[in-house]
Amino acid sequence: MFRSMTGFGRGEYSDGKKTITVEIKSVNHRYCDIYVKMPRRYSFAEERIKAAVKERLIRGKIEVSVMVDNFGESETEVRLNRDAAEKYYAALRALEEAFDLGDNRESYLRILAGMPDVIKAAPISDDEEEIIRTLLIPTGIALDNITHMREVEGTKLAEDLAQRTDTVERIKDVIAERAPQIQQEYADKMRDRIKELVGDAIEVPAERILLEAAIFADKANITEELVRLGSHIAQMRSYLNGTEPAIGKKMDFLIQEMNREANTIGSKSNDGAITSMMLDLKAEIEKIREQVQNIE
Repeated sequence: MFRSMTGFGRGEYSDGKKTITVEIKSVNHRYCDIYVKMPRRYSFAEERIKAAVKERLIRGKIEVSVMVDNFGESETEVRLNRDAAEKYYAALRALEEAFDLGDNRESYLRILAGMPDVIKAAPISDDEEEIIRTLLIPTGIALDNITHMREVEGTKLAEDLAQRTDTVERIKDVIAERAPQIQQEYADKMRDRIKELVGDAIEVPAERILLEAAIFADKANITEELVRLGSHIAQMRSYLNGTEPAIGKKMDFLIQEMNREANTIGSKSNDGAITSMMLDLKAEIEKIREQVQNIE
């Protein structure tokens, strides 16, 4: 199944005491880059959430947002980190002594209460595995939704790529029909040019003209490039019709090879008609390359 790397999914779960909402969005990226935003009190679950996302989404820049609402008083408690508070207090006392600030108990309390990690709310439950299990429920729903969206978009991309691949093949076939005519046209042009320059004063052997035309044709021979381009087209179709997951990187490499053959055809053919068709060919290949960048 073809998948786009762009998508969005949302999942929600409520147990009557709290509501957990997970939103996942992704955009194009060469690798799998996952960033999780969630309440700090649940940071212990971050790696498990990332692992769950990696199992479903192979490529893309992925942002996961976890929101937890409606905690009742019975489920949270305020905890004092006494060790941190003592260290902050010692630092404040040192400042007081260094700058003769005077003893102000209320100021100390306000400052200490606002320092990171001194006072924080946390779930009363210490069962981290149970909390993780609960968080993974809406994460799974969000993954289902974003996967569906990426597959729908991927189907549209596959259809567009199939049409463009057909266009590339049609241009390739026209070039292949044109290529054998180049040698004869070169020989005719050479014969006309010689006659224009010397008239009937000198008769150039036909064998000599054909030999020169054959040498030119050998240098301008694009048969190998056309065969390889045809092979790349067949491989592209096998990717489009296959079921291999995360095919984007392979298709990207294949497009580079197709573009290389197109460049060689243009440089070797030395024919205006083929050069014009080659430009159309390269333009179509570039459009395929742009679309492939969106595929997982």
